[in-house]
Amino acid sequence: MTYVVTDNCIKCKYTDCVEVCPVDCFYEGENFLVINPDECIDCGVCEPECPAEAILPDTEPGLEKWIEINAEYSEKWPNITEKKDPMPDADKFDGQENKLEKYFSPNPPA
Repeated sequence: MTYVVTDNCIKCKYTDCVEVCPVDCFYEGENFLVINPDECIDCGVCEPECPAEAILPDTEPGLEKWIEINAEYSEKWPNITEKKDPMPDADKFDGQENKLEKYFSPNPPA
C-alpha cells in the first residue's frame, strides 16, 4: 500500500502533509502535489494532516487514475520538503468537483 494525492488538492496545494513526511516523498507541480509511490513508506502520517482531505490510501476503490498521475508526475516535478503557503484561493476551490478536468496543470511550480 501507498498513499496518493487526489483531485481535491488541485488549486489548493496545502503543504501540511509535506512537513510531516519522514521520507520526503512529495513532489510539487504548479497547482498540485503528488506522492512518489516508490518512496512512500505507507506510514500514513500525511493523510490526517491534509486540510482538503485529498490524500488517500491506494487501497480505496476507484483511485487507479490517481495512482498513475502520482507515479508519473513524481518523476517530472521537483521534490518539496518544506511547508509553503497554500494557493491564494485555496478555500474557494476546496471541495469543488472535477478539478482534474477543469484546473490540473502538468507544469512544475513557477
